[in-house]
Amino acid sequence: MSKIAIAATALGLLAGTAFAQTTPPANPNAPGNPAVNSSGPNNPGAPVAGANSFTEAQAKSRLEEKGYTGVGPLTKDKDGVWRGQATRNGQSVAVAVDYQGNVVGQ
Repeated sequence: MSKIAIAATALGLLAGTAFAQTTPPANPNAPGNPAVNSSGPNNPGAPVAGANSFTEAQAKSRLEEKGYTGVGPLTKDKDGVWRGQATRNGQSVAVAVDYQGNVVGQ
């Protein structure tokens, strides 16, 4: 009976070690979650390059939520940023929406 207990303990320790080795270490320089945070302000470096999972319709909605109207067709550039033209305060402006949901009017 004690051999079974020792074997079970050893197996448990080995399994725990295997799991611990597969967990990547935390990156102290990475932000908590760089994805969309609709309650906060834009990232100061926006628009940020990255794999953008927004559809064109979602990017357009995001622009409209920020007060842009007449949003024209948007195209995703090589950096994954949706870009196009829109109107704000009666002025036509170039707009961009990055993968973090940052909206930039230029």
